Amino acid sequence: MKILLAEDDATSREILATQLTRLGHTVEGFVDGETAWEGFTQRKPDLVITDWIMPGIDGLELCRRIRSAPYHSYTYIIILTAMDRKVGYIDGMSSGADDFVTKPCDIVELTVRLRVAERILALQTHVNRLEGLLPICPRCKRIHTKTKSWEPVEAYFSKRTEAQFSHGICPECYETQMKPQLEMIRRRRG
Repeated sequence: MKILLAEDDATSREILATQLTRLGHTVEGFVDGETAWEGFTQRKPDLVITDWIMPGIDGLELCRRIRSAPYHSYTYIIILTAMDRKVGYIDGMSSGADDFVTKPCDIVELTVRLRVAERILALQTHVNRLEGLLPICPRCKRIHTKTKSWEPVEAYFSKRTEAQFSHGICPECYETQMKPQLEMIRRRRG
């Protein structure tokens, strides 16, 4: 997985990045929440591991920003905390965290949590792919909607996007359908 690591303590960041890399992940570390946010917007990682308490933007604010970002794919977020997990657990979950790991990280516990993250991200990818499927009639090209009706493609997309449609005939359809019809009309007239 592509992991973004936000940890203001250089030693902790280096140790954790090394452990994650040994587990086969690609890791990029950031020294605070502000640079982590900039890194997130540029790199769109699969997973973010963030320290709870950092100068400037803390882990909770970073979570809120990630959750409010308009990206299609889901980012799994783990908050690192030196506090007992029950303290502030609701605040962390409310800001968008998926999981918590107590510092210093136990590598076995972290490995298990990363596997859970991988499963959830795989399921999310699968759901997104399924939601992206549009049942379409091969004959009339109408789309079967969630309301169980069949809607013309143009109407379907016009309601859901800002897309504008204009019509034309592709070269293949012209050669296989239009041209023979035009030739037949010319023969009848001529």
